[in-house]
Amino acid sequence: MEKLKKRWGIKSNFQIFIIILVFAITGSTAAKLAAPVCNFLGIHQETSHWALYWSVRILLIFPLYQVLLVSFGWVFGQFKFFWAFQKKTLGRLGLSKLFQN
Repeated sequence: MEKLKKRWGIKSNFQIFIIILVFAITGSTAAKLAAPVCNFLGIHQETSHWALYWSVRILLIFPLYQVLLVSFGWVFGQFKFFWAFQKKTLGRLGLSKLFQN
C-alpha cells in the first residue's frame, strides 16, 4: 500500500479505497451504458456481426469511461486526483493537446 500511496501522491488508506471504488464503479457503469447506446444506434448483439457490435461497443466505452471517471471522482471528493490521472492518461495516448491552454 505504501508504494501505491507514494506513486499516486496520496496520504491515507481510505483515499486508496475511495480511488479503487471509483475505478470499479466507473468501469462497470461505462460497460453497462454502452449496450443501450449500441441498441439506440441500431447495432444489436443478436442481429449485427459480432465484430461490428464489439468494435462499436468498445469505441463507446472509451469516451464514456473518461467522462464518468472524472464525474464519479468529483462525486466521491477525488476530482483533483482523477483530473490529473485523466490528463496523464490522455497525454500518453497523444491527446494532450486537449488540455493545453
